[in-house]
Amino acid sequence: MPTHYSGTRAEMRTLDTFIKLTRCTNSLFTRLTERNTLGDITPSQFAVLESLFHLGSMTQGEVSTKVLKSGSNMTTVIDNLERDGLVRRERDAKDRRVIHVHLTGAGTNKLEAVLPGHIAALVNEFSVLSASEQQTLAELCKKLGKGKESK
Repeated sequence: MPTHYSGTRAEMRTLDTFIKLTRCTNSLFTRLTERNTLGDITPSQFAVLESLFHLGSMTQGEVSTKVLKSGSNMTTVIDNLERDGLVRRERDAKDRRVIHVHLTGAGTNKLEAVLPGHIAALVNEFSVLSASEQQTLAELCKKLGKGKESK
């Protein structure tokens, strides 16, 4: 559904594109949720586990930045992951304000259990696009995500 906003061509084109991008993302997440690709963890918990798995231990602030979530949201997500034994926190010895987050063995096992199915579902969903279209989409998303700093 295009925008019903009456403005300049640039405004209407931009709003229409934004609506399509948002609906696409929401639709994709809905289909992945319906497939239950993440099992009993939330997308935010998955993002934290995946970041720690691939990048290693980080401070809680670094995790928040990597997964694009607010600090307060990240506290709740990490609280729940810690409660379930999937991560552990450790205060920095030199600066007690800094909290390091580490993936536990159970966290690694959880991620390794859900990752293959999640990737398979993503490959299936993205198969409506050719390899070239996927590459173009990736480049455009990266450019848009960086904003004016990408020029």
